[in-house]
Amino acid sequence: MTEESIADKDAIPVAVIMSRRMATHRGWAYPDWQLMGVVAGAIADTGQGRQQVHEEDGVEQFVWPGFVLSFFKDSAESYWYNLVGRNPSLFVVCRENEDGELEPCAVSADHDEAGAHMEADDTVFSTPMPPEIHQRLERYVMDHYKPEMPQKRRREDWKKEASGAPPAR
Repeated sequence: MTEESIADKDAIPVAVIMSRRMATHRGWAYPDWQLMGVVAGAIADTGQGRQQVHEEDGVEQFVWPGFVLSFFKDSAESYWYNLVGRNPSLFVVCRENEDGELEPCAVSADHDEAGAHMEADDTVFSTPMPPEIHQRLERYVMDHYKPEMPQKRRREDWKKEASGAPPAR
């Protein structure tokens, strides 16, 4: 992420909130992570790194501040599909750190980007898009996305192609 994109008006500081509990399966204990949500605003600028904010009944909640949700013109169509879908969402991409702990590494509103991360074996969580982010993303899409008009395709004349004649254009 460049300094230019952070200073850009098309970027929003966000923080990721996740919970972890130890689950067991057939005698094995493993951490079970859940995404609680993504928030924008003052909490998002409080620094870097994981901070524990709550613990109760074996469930710990952590906040990761310092992320930036950036909007890019070449992703405007993906944002549009996200916004007009049933559940507009943000996607949090997570990877294991050196200690084997799951840790968020990116936040996006682009479902195509989220899909690419899933194909690369990253863990991706989705969460409902907060209203203040929805409004800013909607404005961004209105300013930068111009849908292409669908064009009717011409039917190919298969009989002419089979006879060796060049197709009509």
